[in-house]
Amino acid sequence: MPITELGPSRFLDGFGLLDVDVAPGITIRAAVAGEGPPLLLLHGHPQTHVTWRKIAPQLARRHRVIAADLRGYGDSSKPDGGPGHINYSKREMARDQVALMAALGHKRFAVVGHDRGARVAHRMALDHPQAVARLALIDIAPTRTMYERTDKAFATRYFWWFFLIQPAPLPERLISADPEFFLRHHIAGQLKTEGATEPAAFDEYLRCYRDPATRHAICEDYRAAATIDLVHDAEDADRKVTAPLLAIWGAKGTVGQLYDVLATWRDKAADVSGRALACGHSPQEETPAETLAGLDAFLGSV
Repeated sequence: MPITELGPSRFLDGFGLLDVDVAPGITIRAAVAGEGPPLLLLHGHPQTHVTWRKIAPQLARRHRVIAADLRGYGDSSKPDGGPGHINYSKREMARDQVALMAALGHKRFAVVGHDRGARVAHRMALDHPQAVARLALIDIAPTRTMYERTDKAFATRYFWWFFLIQPAPLPERLISADPEFFLRHHIAGQLKTEGATEPAAFDEYLRCYRDPATRHAICEDYRAAATIDLVHDAEDADRKVTAPLLAIWGAKGTVGQLYDVLATWRDKAADVSGRALACGHSPQEETPAETLAGLDAFLGSV
């Protein structure tokens, strides 16, 4: 698959940027550095691979780190949603990343995912168990579990789960009136550590969020999560992730306060460990040293 080198990253020290064609019409942007066992980092909404800027350089001292933009996010391709939002199913988004890693010479690797990236990583571990050696999921409970247990507290705190899934173009058009306000409000509500998203990082997230194609893709991602992803999850209700799974979550965030996080993942995986950190939704930005320590202990030399 064609790989285009784009020069150094402005945000991840020591990393080079690549565009990798992973399927017809789909290019994934990735930042790559380091030597050692391969490690794939997948961001969440509303961030990009830049969310890993505080820990990726340290991880690259021991691993070959690939920090990728998900389909629809950052500078990766943003296809149409397709029938039933199929093109933003976590199955398709996971397939992109497995193809990215294969193109870079890695058939088996560890995965760390945050938020939406963690949902992609969960699906990857089910669909491609031969590829996923270890799986670390940051600040999520399983999608199906969260929808099934929806109550007023969850719907109020995670209102965008129900706003972004509304039929196009309603959420896209409303957000387009002031993307910066929506983005700033979203990050401020999710993160509980003042200054964790410094201005330069916020500006980079905003650059991407100002693209109408990105906003539509994000809505399609959430629409898929509320439809086709739930179908896939129901089909796999009796299957468990076989790779060792680490859950990290913020004690001050919605997931940590509304769910017994380890219990939710023990329903979905055979080997689960993890802990809460003193932060909100984005430990890799809010408590990077503690997050890095947890990941180092879990990943080891794998």
